[in-house]
Amino acid sequence: MRAFQVTDFNKPATLETVAAPTPQAGEVLLDIAACGLNFADTLMEKGRYQDTPTPPFTLGMEVCGIVKAHGEGVQNPPIGARVAVFGGQGGLADQGVFPAALCRLVPDSMDDTTAAGFMIAYGTSHLVITRRAQLKKGETLLVLGAAGGVGLTAVEIGKAMGAHVIAVARGPDKLAVAKQAGADHLIDSETQDIAAEVKALGGADVVYDPVGGAAFKAALRACNREARAIVIGFASGDVPQIPANILLVKNITVIGFYWGGYLKFNPTALTDSLAELMEWHAQGRLKPHISQVLRLPDAAKALALLRDRKSTGKVVVRP
Repeated sequence: MRAFQVTDFNKPATLETVAAPTPQAGEVLLDIAACGLNFADTLMEKGRYQDTPTPPFTLGMEVCGIVKAHGEGVQNPPIGARVAVFGGQGGLADQGVFPAALCRLVPDSMDDTTAAGFMIAYGTSHLVITRRAQLKKGETLLVLGAAGGVGLTAVEIGKAMGAHVIAVARGPDKLAVAKQAGADHLIDSETQDIAAEVKALGGADVVYDPVGGAAFKAALRACNREARAIVIGFASGDVPQIPANILLVKNITVIGFYWGGYLKFNPTALTDSLAELMEWHAQGRLKPHISQVLRLPDAAKALALLRDRKSTGKVVVRP
């Protein structure tokens, strides 16, 4: 079968022909229908992600596929079931093996492409906004990188929870995508002063930041008292140093959040969150945005779209 693999962190990942995998105890074999890409895949390719495997390994953290075979001890999901799974790796391939316990049945209302890019982005935003930041109806949510894979879902979820949403993105095209997702106010990070614009709108009660760098520092200056600033990632490549004096004066809480980490210490929180999100999607409350769908031979181009910030919402690869 084909697999888009990292064989050396000093070289680009390449499409390889490898032996088809065999499911071990507790695993299922999937015929992969689609794989959702994440910015973390671009970091993993270079060995810079916190959960990077040892090469060689296949990129692709989340997939939708059909159960082809069971490993020892597995009865569910049944053969032939259509499932979505966050496996952490192995998705950019024709087939893959994944823990059966992590597989979720995909409802008929959700197509393969949507299901493949749904879990990480929506799961991240929903769990951190509801559980950690405890966003309340009527509060102001400031979303940085608001047209990206996770940022766009934060805009949607914030609106679904009754928040006033300010979206920050680069350029009018990306801001238009954020507006379509429900943003109440738009700030162009290329031409406008984030801190000044947010303060003029009354300040932020919750900051959602997958970007880092100067944008985070500007957002922190625009926080209201008792605001919560969520650290999701550092797409800018700059990990900001947080000025503790601002936290002290305004009683601000900074929240670190890694969605995948919950698999190790509280998987129930993930499954409960995803179950609610699936219900919201079935009710029409969520409208996932996929900007590009590419084929497996173009996986390198798909990753470049994320790396060069040329995508909005999700990029999905179908074998």
